[in-house]
Amino acid sequence: MDSFEIEISWSSRELEDSSNAEIRCINMDPKNPGTLLDLAIQTVVKNESVALRAVEEIPQELFIPLFNAAFSGGHTNVVKAVVSTWPFPCLHVGALHLPEPYCDILEAMLDGLQFLPVRNSSSRVPKLRILDLRQNADCMTTCSGISNKFPFCFEACAYSKKSIGKKQGAHDQLVNLEAQPSRIPMEVLVDLYIDGAWMTRHFLSVLYNKVENSLGSLHLCCRYLQVDKIMDYKKAQKILDMVCIDHLGVDEASLSEVCMIIPGMVHLTSLNLYKIKFRSYKKKPFKMFLSHLSRMDDLQELFLSYFSLKNHVHKVLRVLSPELDSLNLNFCDLTNKDLLSMSQKLQDRNIKLLNLSHNQMSWENFQPLRILLENLSGNLQHLEMNNCLITDVTLSGIIPSLRSCTSLRVLTLACNPITMAVLRSLLQNLTLLMKLKFVIYPIPMHCYDQWHFRDSLDEVKLAEVKSEIRSRLRAAQRTDMKWSTSYE
Repeated sequence: MDSFEIEISWSSRELEDSSNAEIRCINMDPKNPGTLLDLAIQTVVKNESVALRAVEEIPQELFIPLFNAAFSGGHTNVVKAVVSTWPFPCLHVGALHLPEPYCDILEAMLDGLQFLPVRNSSSRVPKLRILDLRQNADCMTTCSGISNKFPFCFEACAYSKKSIGKKQGAHDQLVNLEAQPSRIPMEVLVDLYIDGAWMTRHFLSVLYNKVENSLGSLHLCCRYLQVDKIMDYKKAQKILDMVCIDHLGVDEASLSEVCMIIPGMVHLTSLNLYKIKFRSYKKKPFKMFLSHLSRMDDLQELFLSYFSLKNHVHKVLRVLSPELDSLNLNFCDLTNKDLLSMSQKLQDRNIKLLNLSHNQMSWENFQPLRILLENLSGNLQHLEMNNCLITDVTLSGIIPSLRSCTSLRVLTLACNPITMAVLRSLLQNLTLLMKLKFVIYPIPMHCYDQWHFRDSLDEVKLAEVKSEIRSRLRAAQRTDMKWSTSYE
């Protein structure tokens, strides 16, 4: 028996017994020691012919460590073989780090997906039904402790008529009638970033071919979709099921193009639009956009950046889902009129995150902002108002409203022209908020030769400010709070 045969023999029969051993290998990194199982798996994976034979012999308990090692090491042929004989109903990338080039390893997983007839005479028929290509730190490699009957996976698609859950019912009926479907239903879960890169286009082609070759047995479930290139999206659109998507991001497009993408996405929980262009609030694209928003009953997060809503934010707010809890209106040309509308439209909402940064308003009247904060005070946890030209008078006027936000945990006020005296007042009042742990404060104007010009910042004066902040936090017994500037 040659050395490779010895390795595979040991790995298939004795490796399982070593999985519970506490023996450590003294030749491994003492800071991160591995078990004998770790060492044996790494040895097997590095010898491709041995690993491919191991897949046919090892007990199912060793599939997970073998897959993890092959995946992390970028051993595409081994990954493909493991997936093709996977003995569990589901397989998740989970917390594993994607090796470069990541498309190769994901393509290998797709290649290993077998569209087999339900009845098969092979000694090791793969049980894999759900292949999850998404990175998710909270997801295990396979769902354990669940019966093989559906639902067998925590991540299975819940909405689509093409999902494995819906097909399972149809399949069970066919089996009861002794009918034989040609292929078992399967599901692939993905996050897609359509950015125009060659690797992305190649991966989309692989996905497209896999779905087409499945002859209807494979459901592609995309939960997170980021579109940076509209033209590339059009091909992906042919295989996407819109009801599956719960997170959508679109960058640098026209509002008409956005309206082309979002129909059917009725289960969106997060919508992020960046640099979206349109000409008029009265024309069809904006009206269509509002109509689509009104049908998003599950929407919890809306992020609009460089999306002009000057004096028209009320039109968006009145159609938003009551489930909304995060609202980002960054670079949206907001006015005091808009703040007044927000104070009225959001007063009964459970808004936990509000970002009004980079809306440089005229603050002759800060009452709308004060009312807005007071109306949100019971639930607001995260507030950003960076670079809003908030002056001493305005900040002093809203400090009582900020102090009423007893749930506040994060506050950022960077790049606003205030003096040291008002900064001291802010700190004195905010230390009373026991849940507030993180504050980004504006650098006082006296620290600049010319305010807000980085090159004119006097580091000595800034160091004095930081020292005083730390001293005052200690005096208030709030060393649990972190105060910093945007430059730290």
